[in-house]
Amino acid sequence: MNVLILGGSGFVSGHLTRAALDRGYGVWTVTRGTRSQDERIHVLHADRNNRDAMAALIDTLPVKPDAVLDCICFNAEQAELDMTLFAGVTDRIVVISTDSVYHPAFKHCPQDENGERYLTDGGYGAKKREMELAFINSCPPSLKWTIFRPGHIFGPGSEAGCFPEQSRQPELLSELRAGRPMRLVGGGKYLIHPIFADDLVRVMLDCIPNEKTFNQLFCIGGPDAVPNFRYYEILGELLGVGVTFETVPEEGYLEAHPASSGHLCDRRYDLEKLAATGIRLPDTHLREGLRLQVEDLIARGR
Repeated sequence: MNVLILGGSGFVSGHLTRAALDRGYGVWTVTRGTRSQDERIHVLHADRNNRDAMAALIDTLPVKPDAVLDCICFNAEQAELDMTLFAGVTDRIVVISTDSVYHPAFKHCPQDENGERYLTDGGYGAKKREMELAFINSCPPSLKWTIFRPGHIFGPGSEAGCFPEQSRQPELLSELRAGRPMRLVGGGKYLIHPIFADDLVRVMLDCIPNEKTFNQLFCIGGPDAVPNFRYYEILGELLGVGVTFETVPEEGYLEAHPASSGHLCDRRYDLEKLAATGIRLPDTHLREGLRLQVEDLIARGR
């Protein structure tokens, strides 16, 4: 199998390229970056927003990809470009969206794919929802899409910390070692449903030939949904330090930080629809995944 990955030098796309290579796939990546790559990867340099550059790049491909995997599709314009460029080039496209599409005031716990209300405020989650709708409403019949909505993605290669106050901070482990309190909105009571990066990319690759995933959208998360404070307690346990907390009042917080709206709610998801496809569900427990992430961070001097 041959796959084309958009965004091949990022955190998730890096895990995706390695997983595809481990399966023996031919891997082409489109990236603007200049990071060193595995010599087995065919690296293509282009701005994915530049229609002409992308069209010229696709013309140079020596093979037709069996699937395009888009890790960096953030809005409707990019979705429309995907459909224009890849219809007729491949018959499969797999796209990463986000759980931030849901309007937090109207979510269920657990939340399934049938959100009654989505964000329309022009922010990140709203633009991702517009991207989803572009595929749902405009995708050519010849191009079968699958969209995944992960929440917090974690694992080696990424900084630790989840929203809203300690998001992926390079100094987080040092702050924990120093005994600095973790500032958690509402005391960290809200649930998060993290997914280990290797689990996410495995499912993405597994879905390529699975017809039950064609033209479908899936919530996705790992086997554990925990309160936000528990995430930091586990980090402390892995470092061998106690963790203290400072409660940030919820009152007035959202008004001052509107971009945090998608995280001031329970973020637990129903995986029944994904399970019904027969694909093995994500199964890396939070503690094990964080252990691997912490080991990687320590090796990188954090």
